[in-house]
Amino acid sequence: MRRQSTPGGRPRARALGLPMPGTPGPLNAITDIPGVTVGHTTLIGEAPNGAAIRTGVTVLLPRPKPDLLHPVWAGAFSMNGNGELTGCHWIREAGCLTGPIAVTNTCSLGIAHHAIVRWLARRFPDMVGESFWPLPVVGETFDGWLNDIAGQHVTEDHVLAAIDGASGGPVAEGNVGGGTGMIAYEFKGGSGTASRLVSTRIGTYTLGALVQANHGRRPWLTVCGAPVGPAMPEHTLFPSERGSLIAIVATDAPLLPVQLQRIARRIAIGMGRGGTPSGNNSGDIFLAFSTANDQGALPEPPRLRLEAVSNDDMDALFLATVEAVDEAILNAMLGAETMTGKAGRVVHAIDPARLRALVPGAR
Repeated sequence: MRRQSTPGGRPRARALGLPMPGTPGPLNAITDIPGVTVGHTTLIGEAPNGAAIRTGVTVLLPRPKPDLLHPVWAGAFSMNGNGELTGCHWIREAGCLTGPIAVTNTCSLGIAHHAIVRWLARRFPDMVGESFWPLPVVGETFDGWLNDIAGQHVTEDHVLAAIDGASGGPVAEGNVGGGTGMIAYEFKGGSGTASRLVSTRIGTYTLGALVQANHGRRPWLTVCGAPVGPAMPEHTLFPSERGSLIAIVATDAPLLPVQLQRIARRIAIGMGRGGTPSGNNSGDIFLAFSTANDQGALPEPPRLRLEAVSNDDMDALFLATVEAVDEAILNAMLGAETMTGKAGRVVHAIDPARLRALVPGAR
């Protein structure tokens, strides 16, 4: 049975009756891909000086922990580069990445990068610094409206805890992990996920998305083709866009790096279904990877043997990407709760019942 609500009990998009297309996996989450796990560390509190802490870190492990030095084939795309996703130079050059992937706030990107190196060095002491040099993948979005971001409250231990706690099964959504202090379409945003089953001529595969949604303006918000944002004008926040979207797509379909680059570009269409044009101040940076074609731990063998889905079957994967990203963003917003943060600022959660009434075809 597919999961209908967040671990916190709020309805997800499908439970709300929104007419979401496609067939999701059992959990409708990125953890439907075998071996992929997710961990969150959530920080909600007050600093000794009274500053509001509303932040955290989310970690995605593309393989089981013992196999994290087995690279995964990958592709990346920057829709609008007012942000950061480290490790992309090597992904563009070699078509792969190795190790945990983290997403956090803008001012904690460095400590997340540092902590991933620390974790790898402890886990694989005979390789890190000898035959393997880490190039961690870490993304960020800005939570400074609600969080004391300059206080840099995410520590190495918080990132290590997220890695150590990463697990399969349902993924917490909304105000959790790196998404804790994020804002989407001027409603409370955060972390979200969704998945799709994809049929090709060589088999059926799973594709999943994980997003940190911190983007968009209220007048742009579109859900299932309906312009719902203008009908919910209350409690708007900003005169222009000031957020970002980091989105990660994973699949067990065998794909070449150039095909994964093509998948990463389609993430932008999934984001666009929500109405955003990817504003000037938005860091919309996307990653796609495949767990198939495992060549073992580095160094690479003398001959690589890869299989791949035909390009003529890519349309199904493109559509799954668009649908999963769109739904993951909705799940991030629906999973979030109203939050009061820095300087007493309040960001309201979207009202599920009101949203449902505004979407034609909602059941």
